[in-house]
Amino acid sequence: MTQGLARFLADIRPEEKRAVLWSFLYFFCLLASYLILRPLRDEMGIAAGRDTLQFLFTATFFVMLAVSPLYAGAIARLPREKFIPVIYRFFIANIGVFWILLTFGIETTWTARIFFVWVSVFNLFAVSVFWSFIADLFRTEQGKRLFGLIAAGGTAGTLLGSTVTVSFVGLIGTANLLIVAAVLLELSVQFARRLEREAQTQEAEKARSVEEKIGGGLLDGFKLIAGSRYLTSIALWVALLSLAGTFLYFIQQDVVRAASPDPAVRTRIFATMDLTASLLTLVLQFLVTGAVIRKLGTGPAAAVLPIIFACGFAALVVVPGLMTIVIFQALQRTANFAFSNPARELFFTSVERDEKYKAKNLIDTVVFRGGDVAWSWAFVGLAAAAGSALGVAVVAIPVMIGWAILAFGIGRAQEKHLASTQGATQGRGRE
Repeated sequence: MTQGLARFLADIRPEEKRAVLWSFLYFFCLLASYLILRPLRDEMGIAAGRDTLQFLFTATFFVMLAVSPLYAGAIARLPREKFIPVIYRFFIANIGVFWILLTFGIETTWTARIFFVWVSVFNLFAVSVFWSFIADLFRTEQGKRLFGLIAAGGTAGTLLGSTVTVSFVGLIGTANLLIVAAVLLELSVQFARRLEREAQTQEAEKARSVEEKIGGGLLDGFKLIAGSRYLTSIALWVALLSLAGTFLYFIQQDVVRAASPDPAVRTRIFATMDLTASLLTLVLQFLVTGAVIRKLGTGPAAAVLPIIFACGFAALVVVPGLMTIVIFQALQRTANFAFSNPARELFFTSVERDEKYKAKNLIDTVVFRGGDVAWSWAFVGLAAAAGSALGVAVVAIPVMIGWAILAFGIGRAQEKHLASTQGATQGRGRE
């Protein structure tokens, strides 16, 4: 671990150190906040019953559709240094409302359902805003060196969030954990502001650009994706990520529900899976993430997750049960955070600025949650046809292989784009 950390630190150039530090701390607090909220959401999903999950996923998608124009309006009218705090503090205010509802036991069934939907929306918007910001600050070459370390900040945050949940859910209760999550989210706002100031200090020319409004209309994200084969391929990759996660989530809910009738025990099971994945991810991010992405490229790194899913679904078919689910979830989350997610975010370092905020956010939110809706209903139909939830795992295996092939294709497309861009820049230089 020490050698891996030393190699990471050696890859950071002096002028990058402060930006990397603030990025690390920003992501640390953001994911610590989310990892307190996610086990609570998953337990509420079980409490609602698996038969209602597809309805909750559908509700999440429509909420996402309703919120997306508001987000687009914010980024079109406000400079980045203003719209990021506005978005996060809106979510902090929401957490305050949920604390009141849960503390006083107001409409507990509907509160649980709304909380499930809200956390699903919060997660995608909050993380998408972070990575859009990071992709806007760092070039592709920097990203290959630095995104692993920045992502490690998020992984360290998931360790804190999972540990807090496992340790204190029985002591202070679900509602009071929300206060901790809100404080961490406000800290992420403060670190985002530090990062913004560092960006403006280091690059005067870029400082003028980040103060400008991005502009445009509410439907620009759709137009940008439709007009770009590259962005369409990334959108398809994310849709298949949604398929894999949705199918595994539905199977997981059945297995965990059967494992224990106690909500506190089930919450600890979910938090333990998060904690295990975070520990594995942190080790890999310090030791091998940067080296893998630099040596193999973004395509192969993005393909790691589909390959893990293919193997995991096969394992569930052969050895179904709680232990298989726990190991599968730990490995796929590790692969996602250690390799595939940094690689996917690197895909966006080679696109234009409006694509980083408009198209990327649309892919991360509407495309992802739209996939959740489609795949949740597909799961219900396939499970009925197969006679069991595990029968769906058999169907998913070849789809996961196709997903891996797509990852390699996107990586090659990015390399060609970067090569042509560098060639054009060198040509202008010779002129």
